[in-house]
Amino acid sequence: MEPSALDIQKSGKLVERQEKVPALLIEQGTCSVSLAYDVAQAIDLDETERRVQAAKQRDQIRHQRRAPRYFEYRPQPLRVSQAVSPFELGPFRSHSAVDLVLYDFGAVSVTYTMPLAGPLADLLALSEELYDNAALLEDSRGRVAALCQVIGPAAVKASIAEFVEDYVIYQIERFTPRVSVGELITVHAQEIAGILRAERSALSAEEVADAVSVRVSYGLQDLAVVDWNAALLLDRQGDDVRAVLEFANVELLEMRYLDDRLDRALDQSYESLSAKSWKPARLLGRHSRELRRISEFQVDSAVLFEQVNNTLKLLGDQYLARVYHMVCQRFHIGEWDSSIIRKLQTLESIYNKIADQAANRRIEVLEWIIIVLITVEILLFL
Repeated sequence: MEPSALDIQKSGKLVERQEKVPALLIEQGTCSVSLAYDVAQAIDLDETERRVQAAKQRDQIRHQRRAPRYFEYRPQPLRVSQAVSPFELGPFRSHSAVDLVLYDFGAVSVTYTMPLAGPLADLLALSEELYDNAALLEDSRGRVAALCQVIGPAAVKASIAEFVEDYVIYQIERFTPRVSVGELITVHAQEIAGILRAERSALSAEEVADAVSVRVSYGLQDLAVVDWNAALLLDRQGDDVRAVLEFANVELLEMRYLDDRLDRALDQSYESLSAKSWKPARLLGRHSRELRRISEFQVDSAVLFEQVNNTLKLLGDQYLARVYHMVCQRFHIGEWDSSIIRKLQTLESIYNKIADQAANRRIEVLEWIIIVLITVEILLFL
């Protein structure tokens, strides 16, 4: 159908309006890339601190806004700083230092940072470079493996999982020209959505709306836009928000890792439950081993689940609690929690069924022993 004169006029006005929008320049900012790994069942942070020879400090959230003093990590993770050869990522260059943050529940987060300056449009190329960046993945995994060798027995049941969760945070302090929060998420929404999704092609209106839908502001001049792959902060004092986002990325990793372990445990337990053996002694021994294995796995999983969920306390700071709630919604942490709890309950049900089978087998064996003894006694009497 041929476009009407009115449609052509509206299209021309839209193009003209877009051409009048000035390009935004980043005066100052920082890009943080965090890669989270599960490396052990638990980490003794005090022993690790004694063993690590690199620069280190106990990690805590710096309170840039009003917050009670008891708003801290419990226990505080250990931060280890190491030198690194800078990475060239498009027009940007990373810093010559990398931070490794160790958590007592067995996770390590590796964070690379780089200064940001120049056109906002350059972040699109940067986001594409950072998406599943092979060089950062290889370097971070190598550093985690080397650190595990250094801390040795401080890591309980050390084993680096294949899972890795990466997350990118673009923290921008100032734009030129000055732009309001409202203009940033309306006029420049398409550009921001492309950066957050690492997508160069133009996105649909629905996709753009979804990419910038999870956002929150504390004041009139700050903004946090949280997506599943990256977040954009317009904030001069956003260290506390960035720390919450980085911890949420670690939490997502642990939920994925624990969910996968439970899947494999359920498969093995179901096979044990459905397996048949007609040798009583062998059967009873197998039941005993399976019950011990399932009970140990239940305890380990429950402890890890509680440790991850109770490490960070945010009840004293309403703004950061809102940020944490937002990122949990975007990461579907609630769904992961529900899935893990449901699988733990299923594992408990399988444990009870195997225990019942073992009890029934013991009763049957005892009954047969009694029958044999009675038969022997009768034969001896005759």
